[in-house]
Amino acid sequence: MSSAIKEMMQDIGMRARAASRAMARASSEQKNQALLHIAKVVRQKSEEIQKINQVDVERAKANGQDAAFVDRLTMTPKTIETMALGLEQIVSLEDPIGKISALQKQASGIELGQMRVPLGVIGIIYESRPNVTIDAAALCLKSGNAVILRGGSEAIDSNTLLAQIIQDGLAAAGLPKDAVQVVITTDRSAVGEMITMTQYIDVIVPRGGKSLIARLMAEARVPMIKHLDGICHTYIDADADVAMAVKVCDNAKTQRYAPCNAMETLLVNQEIAQKVLPTLCKIYQDKGVELRVDSLTRKTLEANGFQNLVDAREEDWQTEYLAPILSIKTVANIDEAMNHIEQYGSKHTDAIITNNKAQADRFLREVDSASVMVNASTRFADGFEYGLGAEIGISNDKLHARGPVGLDGLTSLKYVVMGHGEIRT
Repeated sequence: MSSAIKEMMQDIGMRARAASRAMARASSEQKNQALLHIAKVVRQKSEEIQKINQVDVERAKANGQDAAFVDRLTMTPKTIETMALGLEQIVSLEDPIGKISALQKQASGIELGQMRVPLGVIGIIYESRPNVTIDAAALCLKSGNAVILRGGSEAIDSNTLLAQIIQDGLAAAGLPKDAVQVVITTDRSAVGEMITMTQYIDVIVPRGGKSLIARLMAEARVPMIKHLDGICHTYIDADADVAMAVKVCDNAKTQRYAPCNAMETLLVNQEIAQKVLPTLCKIYQDKGVELRVDSLTRKTLEANGFQNLVDAREEDWQTEYLAPILSIKTVANIDEAMNHIEQYGSKHTDAIITNNKAQADRFLREVDSASVMVNASTRFADGFEYGLGAEIGISNDKLHARGPVGLDGLTSLKYVVMGHGEIRT
């Protein structure tokens, strides 16, 4: 790492730490004013944002990036309007900062409670989605944190423009511009410095592919909020409504293939397999989804005239495809389904389709994932859909934050004591 990169990152860290104190005391009115200003300017500059974004897109195409990558990078009028709506939704959310839980009087006479406070300085490392610049900055801003954003080099022009819009919004509300900083170098060593700056950064949130997150897990000294894989399952129980199962499982896989909450493995109870698999798998094949199946599923489907099936291998059960590929297994009962999820799942999102309340309750209690669903598409595992505003990421860790991380996930609690001159005896 060059000394220039180290000095630049240290300077960004120092300025973020100084700004974090101003953010911790900022009023809800100031924070909301900044967010509304950003939303207004994002809409006003929609054409400019698209024009600048096109520079990033053309560079990505010239560098041979695939269609899925280019799709994540591209900002359309719909993408830009969604960013503005996300900002406005965050404005509508209650500000958690400074809230004190009910004070309880102790035997000594002191009153004890807990106050919701910002984490401080958050570092976010992400790849090709420039909308993350707005989404992440907005959540950090509303929760009273300063944030350092390090987007992918492929989106550098888009991210730089969006950062300027955010900083103008902060200034308009009387808040320090240094509360949101974008690392403008494309030098990868900046990431290496950022993830070790424990004196300035309180938590790192990585948003990207497995290689990025695996690297950070190996090298980071700053604590992280993260998930590595999104191997999401849906189990169709013997007592499922067939029409519901078809509708929900179609959506869970095909509504979009790339998100981490898309279903990757379908588990079907053997008692209902003949009723549900032919209809559902015809939909999948008509949409171009490759089906990788176990022997029981193959038997059911071939008896109904299906062809072009692929035998599922061991590695298929542990693969996050993020593509039009689906693994399907026929299971004997809910226990086999939950055992499969325990063995191969990534503790992200798993769902059961059933009209049997006892089976649903067992699934909710026993499946150890950040989001567990009954009769709903796994695609709902999302901060916006959960009413959190634009999420900063999804965590499958068990400490601090779990599931989609919204405002509360970017805060902590500290004890506060209200005394009246009491002394300890």
